[in-house]
This record gives sequence, structure tokens and C-alpha cells, in this order.
Amino acid sequence: MAAPGFVIAAPSSGSGKTLVTLGLLAHLAGRGLRVASAKVGPDYIDPAFHAAATGRPCLNLDSWAMRPQSLSGLAASLSMAADLVVCEGVMGLFDGADSLPGQATGSTAEVAALAGWPVVLVIDARGQAASAGAVLLGFARARPDVTIAGVIFNRVSGDKHRRLIAHACAEMCPDIAPLGFVPPLPHLVLPSRHLGLVQAVEHPDLAGFLSQAAAAIAAHVDVDALAALARPSALAGPVPHPLPPLAGRIAVARDQAFAFAYPALLQGWRDAGAELTFFSPLADQAPDGDAVYLPGGYPELHGAHLSQAGTFLAGLRRLAGRSAPVFGECGGFMVLGDGIEDADGHRHAMAGLLPLETSFKTRRLHLGYRRARLLADGALGPAGTIYRGHEFHYASITGQGPAPALFEASDAAGQALGPAGLAKGSVVASFLHLIDRS
Repeated sequence: MAAPGFVIAAPSSGSGKTLVTLGLLAHLAGRGLRVASAKVGPDYIDPAFHAAATGRPCLNLDSWAMRPQSLSGLAASLSMAADLVVCEGVMGLFDGADSLPGQATGSTAEVAALAGWPVVLVIDARGQAASAGAVLLGFARARPDVTIAGVIFNRVSGDKHRRLIAHACAEMCPDIAPLGFVPPLPHLVLPSRHLGLVQAVEHPDLAGFLSQAAAAIAAHVDVDALAALARPSALAGPVPHPLPPLAGRIAVARDQAFAFAYPALLQGWRDAGAELTFFSPLADQAPDGDAVYLPGGYPELHGAHLSQAGTFLAGLRRLAGRSAPVFGECGGFMVLGDGIEDADGHRHAMAGLLPLETSFKTRRLHLGYRRARLLADGALGPAGTIYRGHEFHYASITGQGPAPALFEASDAAGQALGPAGLAKGSVVASFLHLIDRS
């Protein structure tokens, strides 16, 4: 039987839904439940914290970037071999991309409606009391195909504050019972950097943080009542392969500098028959495979280390010299270039497989969904193949030599962005994180 699920959402970013989600996941897993988790949108960092809390990979669900059959298959796969599915939303419940008319926006509400999962809303109660009830009422009435089944009020400052909120909810939304009133928890603030939260593997005491978050949620939220709201997903079907496998044996970089790889992408390669091996560039390990995948991450924080990783760099060059496919995304794209200038202005030599210089000295945000059309036949498929993905970085290209572009790109609204990425021989890379075929 498929496991039931629900969505943790909020009126806006910063409401506390990630802390509530992590505490809930850790508490449920600590009770012995098999908890599967998902994250709406293209984020990499929150899912890594989910995985640490549950002991299993967290899947991204994205109604803009994924084909309907991909989203259906992934949502269905979550409910297999699990007792409960917990899906964390992105931004505010109804927030998404500025997409073309009639197209999906990637909002949490879209995923909840498609999956048929009820929504538990996390409302930041700071600076309001009865008004929090009005916020709940507005969200509950906004979209008929999205069910607000429960609410958790965060940053509640005391008993009087709680009573005022509870009274307003009883009057305005009598059918939506408050599931919890969580006080301010300043000791449970996650550290952050330019792309969001610090990675889970970098947290100085991740186990302690998750334990404290679990205890806080257990103390202030009616977890049993929350879990009872879960409903089975309406979605079913197999999961299509997002990208064709690069080769029969693919070496995947995995460490603190290369941590941003979607589990669905890697599993899709496995399901297509590819064998995956993993190696650490920071440990100066060479890739062992017939193709290489360098995912995104934070190579700019480890530039000096990577520039001295002779075994790793020589391994990349050796495979490229044999015309083996080498595929890089974002951080991987930069490492395949000639050099990276860090935020302090220090240049670090990289693999030199693409004529590219990048810099973080002057930060410039590049953010948004991308539609990318492949310009030539190669390991990613035939020319004309269209992918959907996401771009999120602060790097600037400060030098680029002659080499064909990999993609022709546009944003979610269809605005042309021009050529993206580079292709040189069997080496292909761009700043885009590919999510699925279009």
C-alpha cells in the first residue's frame, strides 16, 4: 500500500518551514518510522539535511522543470517502502516562476494539488496575533484544489500570544485545528552562505542539531495529529530517465566541493544500466570510469586545494584525451576551465579543458529556471534536445576563448538568454543544473 503524505508550506520564505520539517523528520525517524522526504523546487541544500534526518535520499519535485510523467513517477516512488511521506515546500505556498501563460510555475501549491497531498501551513507569528488567523483564512480559501489541513504557528512568544492566536483561528477557521505553537528557537538557527544554508556535511554538530530540533517539535507540535492528516498521493507510474547515461561506467565527483547532484538523475542513470563510481577531488582521487560527471558545489571555497590536486586533474585530462565524455555543471563547469578567481582575488589554476576564466571577486547573482536546447550531437543527446534546469551562482565569466556553445538558453518566461556553456571535444559543461528533458 502506498504511504500517505503531506506538504509543509508557508506564506513566505523565512517562516520556519525548514526547521519544522527537519525536526519533524528527525522525530519521526527516531520513532522507527520509515520516512520518505521530498523538496519542492531545484534546491540541493535542504534535501541534504532531509537525508541526514531520515537516512534516505530526499527527492526534488518540480512542476516547472519536470515532465508530468517524471513528477508523477517520483512522487509515486516516494511512497514505496515508506510509512509516511513529508514534502517541504519552497518560498511561499503559491510562489513560483514568471513562466509562460498556461504553463506551470513550480509552486508548492501546484505540487500539492497534483499529488493530492494536504498542506500544513507554518505561519511566522512574530508581530501579529489575531491577524495570523486572517492569514490562515486567506490561504485556506485561495485555491480550491489545495487543502490547508493544519497549521503550525512559529515564533510564538508566550501563553498570551498563543491564546490570542488560538482564539482568532477558532473564530475564523474552525475547521483547521492548530497543530502546534513553537516558541522562538534562536539556538536552532542554521548557518548560511551565499547560496543559502551551509551544507549538511559542513555543520559542526549536525547530529546534535537534528536531535534538538526533533525534541523541540515533539514538545510543541501534536505530531500524531499531524501525521493523521496524511493522504496517499494521486500520482503513479514509472520514472523516466532525466538524462541519457554518459557511458556504461560513470565516475561521479562527490565531496564538499562537488555535492550538488540530484538523486533522481543518478538513479536514472542506474536504471538505464549505467554503473556509478564515486571519487573525491578534494582527496586528490582520479575518476574511475568511462565518463566523468562533475556536479555543482563550492569549488571556489577550495580553489587552492583543487589546483594542487594533481592526480584528480591529470585523471580528467587523461579521460578527455581519450575522448571520454566529461560533463560539468556550475562548479564543475568552472573547474573544467582554465582558472577560478576567488572572492579575495586569488586565481587558482584548474583543469584547462575548456577556455574559461571565472571570478567571484565581484559577486553577481544569476538565478532562475532555464530552458536549454542542445546545439550539437554529444553525450547529452542529439542536437535539438531540450532540457529544463536551474541556474544559481554568483560567478562571472571574465575570460572565454573560442569554443562552441553547448546550449541555446531561455528563462522561464521564454526570454532568450543566448548561448550557454561550452563544448570542446568530448568535454561539455555549463552553469546550468539540468533537471529533466522537456
